[in-house]
This record gives sequence, C-alpha cells and structure tokens, in this order.
Amino acid sequence: MKMFVISDNVDTLTGMRLAGVDGVLAHTREEFSRALEAAVKDPSNGVVLLTEKFGRDYPDLVNGAKLSSAPLPLILDVPDRHGSGRRPDFITGYVEEAIGLKL
Repeated sequence: MKMFVISDNVDTLTGMRLAGVDGVLAHTREEFSRALEAAVKDPSNGVVLLTEKFGRDYPDLVNGAKLSSAPLPLILDVPDRHGSGRRPDFITGYVEEAIGLKL
C-alpha cells in the first residue's frame, strides 16, 4: 500500500514527492473531485492525504469520499506550507466539546 497526496499548491506537492509520496495538483472543485475519485478507486492507495484547504472548501466531497471508501483508503487532512488553519487551542476545545466540561 502506498500514500497519495492531493494538494492545492505546488510547494506541498513538491515536498511530498521529495518524501516519496506520489500525488497531483488540483485548483478547482472539478479537478479535486476527479483526483479524489481516482485516488479512492486505486486499490494500491492505503492513505490519501488532502491539504486542509480541500476539507474547508469542499466538505461534501471529502465527507462523501470518507464514507464511501471504508475501510481503505484512509483519507486525512494535512496542513500545507502555510501551516494549520486551526486555532492554537483546538485540542483543548475538542476535548471540552467531547466531554462537556470546561477545562
């Protein structure tokens, strides 16, 4: 099994390729949709990495792919070269939400 990345910028894609991860570049919804569908259908892909921008911009496509691709490939969001789009205390907020207590 291999990893595959779908990136919205050349720098992240280049960095992943230098690490031995194959992938494609997508800028529009249509390009992303085609790339995601092809990546999910490829039986050699065990993990599909998506830059966080896709999860924010196209949650319907990402969630649909996650629901239809069980158990493999595993589909994960990764930060791009600009860093994570999450707020600095996102882990604390996640835990507070999960247990229902203010930490």
